[in-house]
Amino acid sequence: MITQKYLDDLTYEVIGSAIEVHKTLGRGLLESVYHECMKEELMCRKINFQTEMKIPLLYKEKELKVDFRCDLFVENSLIVELKSILQLNPINEAQLLTYMKLLKAPKGIIINFNCFNIFKEGQKTFVNEYFKKLPEV
Repeated sequence: MITQKYLDDLTYEVIGSAIEVHKTLGRGLLESVYHECMKEELMCRKINFQTEMKIPLLYKEKELKVDFRCDLFVENSLIVELKSILQLNPINEAQLLTYMKLLKAPKGIIINFNCFNIFKEGQKTFVNEYFKKLPEV
């Protein structure tokens, strides 16, 4: 059963993975480089995930054609969007919140590898109404 604590612990592990990748590679590389390294780091930590997962858009019981893909969908409950940009913009947050809503995922993280410190400035975590409905422990 997924709980808020489980998701908080999972978030801690994913951010730890990003810190390890960032510590090893530094900043300023292409997003695709960080993506491949994050996949490797999550596998080493035995964390299940899907990558480049297609996100369906259902409207009035009809699937519409969109090409939404989340970078990482971790343990079927946590969306991780990876970036390597100068600064996060509202569109990046809107992208993550959209994916969270469409997949009914209770939590999401944007990780920006183009920073000096992942923990302090390189990640932003979001929760939604699905998270609030989960048991705490």
